[in-house]
Amino acid sequence: MIIDAHAHVWPDKIAEIALSANRLPDLNARGDGTVDGLTADMAASGVEISCCLGIANEARHVDSVNRFVAGLTSATRFGFGTVHVGLSAEENLASLRRHGVRAVKIHPLFQGFGLDDPRLWEIFEAMGDEFAVITHVGEGGTPETNRLSSPRMIRDIATQFPGLRLMACHFGGYKILDDAEEMLAGADVVLETSWPPSLSTLRPERVRDLIRKHGAERVVFGSDWPMTSPAEEIRAIDALGLTDDETKKVLGGTLAGVLGIDSPWA
Repeated sequence: MIIDAHAHVWPDKIAEIALSANRLPDLNARGDGTVDGLTADMAASGVEISCCLGIANEARHVDSVNRFVAGLTSATRFGFGTVHVGLSAEENLASLRRHGVRAVKIHPLFQGFGLDDPRLWEIFEAMGDEFAVITHVGEGGTPETNRLSSPRMIRDIATQFPGLRLMACHFGGYKILDDAEEMLAGADVVLETSWPPSLSTLRPERVRDLIRKHGAERVVFGSDWPMTSPAEEIRAIDALGLTDDETKKVLGGTLAGVLGIDSPWA
């Protein structure tokens, strides 16, 4: 059972606007960001469940994003909601619980607060082990926004909140893989594999060694749709030279365990 840990979906009427607003230099979308578009790409790639990640760039949008994400959740879509430091920990968790959302996406580059923000740590403290958390880590924005997330911050969060089900996108450091490997070696954090425009731009042997060093039981597949093609990213995983057991863990077994999804690969 292939589970994609990293897909972005917006309401049809704003998907194009959202993609345009979030466009990074030299990175062009491969999908349209709509539910129908994601469904079509899942069918083409063999992805059985996609984690749909919601992000509120402003505190006033938290509840509406969580409502939208909750409405997406189905047998084939697992909704990840949002929190924002502009609301109290109690307000954030009340919104998640009200809509039945069990996981959260953090994106410092778009939300404008750092992973080391004390207000975010208050939210993590309140979460305990009730919610899974996946967060962008690394570069991709301006030098100022790039300073909002780093592998060191992920290591500090994992140390401070050992009960938090924490996943770090882009192997824990987009465009700064050397730092991620150094800082997160041995850290109790699950790493996610997306690397737009494609994982295939990294040397396969380096990715294979990284996965084996960290442990396939602590690595999850993510495409970062619509910025990549899930089918191509799955082929990149298949081409790494991992064992069949390791590949199954990465492509869905590990994430099924993190999220409590019934899977023969878990």
